[in-house]
Amino acid sequence: MTADDPKGFDLAHLLAERGGERYDLHARHLNHQLPRMLRTIGFDKVYERAEGAYFWDADGQDYLDMLAGFGVMGVGRHHPVVRKALHDVLDAQLADLTRFDCPPLPGLLAEKLLAHAPHLDRVFFGNSGTEAVETALKFARYATGRPRILYCEHAFHGLTAGSLSVNGEEGFRDGFAPLLPDTAIPLGDLGRLERELERGDVAGFVVEPVQGKGVHEAPPGFLRAAQELLHRHKALLIADEVQTGIGRTGDFFAYRHERDVEPDLVCVAKALSGGYVPVGATLGKDWIFKKVYSSMDRVLVHSASFGSNAQAMAAGLAVLAVMEEERLVENARTTGDLLRSKLAALVDRYELLHEVRGRGLMVGIEFGRPRSLALRSRWTMLQAARKGLFAQMVVVPLLRRHRILTQVSGDHLEVIKLIPPLIIGEPEVDRFVKAFTAVMDEAHNGGGLMWDFGRTLVKQAVGSR
Repeated sequence: MTADDPKGFDLAHLLAERGGERYDLHARHLNHQLPRMLRTIGFDKVYERAEGAYFWDADGQDYLDMLAGFGVMGVGRHHPVVRKALHDVLDAQLADLTRFDCPPLPGLLAEKLLAHAPHLDRVFFGNSGTEAVETALKFARYATGRPRILYCEHAFHGLTAGSLSVNGEEGFRDGFAPLLPDTAIPLGDLGRLERELERGDVAGFVVEPVQGKGVHEAPPGFLRAAQELLHRHKALLIADEVQTGIGRTGDFFAYRHERDVEPDLVCVAKALSGGYVPVGATLGKDWIFKKVYSSMDRVLVHSASFGSNAQAMAAGLAVLAVMEEERLVENARTTGDLLRSKLAALVDRYELLHEVRGRGLMVGIEFGRPRSLALRSRWTMLQAARKGLFAQMVVVPLLRRHRILTQVSGDHLEVIKLIPPLIIGEPEVDRFVKAFTAVMDEAHNGGGLMWDFGRTLVKQAVGSR
């Protein structure tokens, strides 16, 4: 076997021979609950290929992706510019990850990212969103000499031990204690924030400008006021832009929707990868980095084995080039406004539809208790079994009958979150709204397959207790 004739491994042959075993392989060797869950809700599809905002199955049917891999596929799947960049960097055969040199690609990507946050000075590259948050937590604690981190109720910042400590969902935290010193406050509660800061042990406050779980935006003026309180008490503002950043909300970073907000640390990941090579980045102020890396003895005090690898850096540079050339930040804003306005127009039409909210192409659709007696009795049945079942009842027919992939925004929430690729336009908006309207019509008719599936979900929920 040589580089020109790699006969020892044939990926295409392997996939052709064993690809049909995909669900059985997962059940035997990976998370065995995943295939079980997918089969229960009818999501056990087999997708053959993907491009842009679409998947295709073996029969050639297309599926509209309104999930984007939980935000990873910001520029769409298999974008030709990102693909070419990865081919180019592999063909260049760079001397990558020597650990004892300063390759150009990390510096170039850092320069590009910092241009979108001119009040920040330096970047640390890791491999994921949770690593970006871990970095921010460590840097905040070391820079301030304090142990405690504040976060918001219902927040999601990752699932490794440090980021789990600032996770607002108890279901994720159960069984993994003890965690870092932490305290949750309600999103928007400045009084509670100030009382916690007055204790004098707070290193920083980590916050999503728009919470991924439930799609709740920080109230107007909250981030700016929080920043003032934090700095008065010598603590740091950490903006978690892992999902909201890189154009998702109609600005490059979501904190920029509020004037004069300048976080001390900013976490990004997801869309920066181009959907190919995992990458996370923590942007920060010069003095924070200089405290952490205070001497040559501390040059590796915080590092990552695969951080700053050439493939990830090339993907990130290509993504930022695509964002600029295709004006995807502007597209997220205008297409998001169009999508939300068309969905909001349905609120008065459907009593099960409670609210449409969000920014840019990060949209939350919340369902609520209906007024009419017949629908209210069905709603109550679902709520008694498990909160969140109605939203799942909407997600399933969107996929199975309309070939649109969505998902609920969190456990026990009656909210669907839409985070499609930033490349979608009016045709995709119209396709989604037409399908969603058809599903809502069926739900309000009070019968049919949708409510039959609801009864199946109730049995599953009751049986799992």
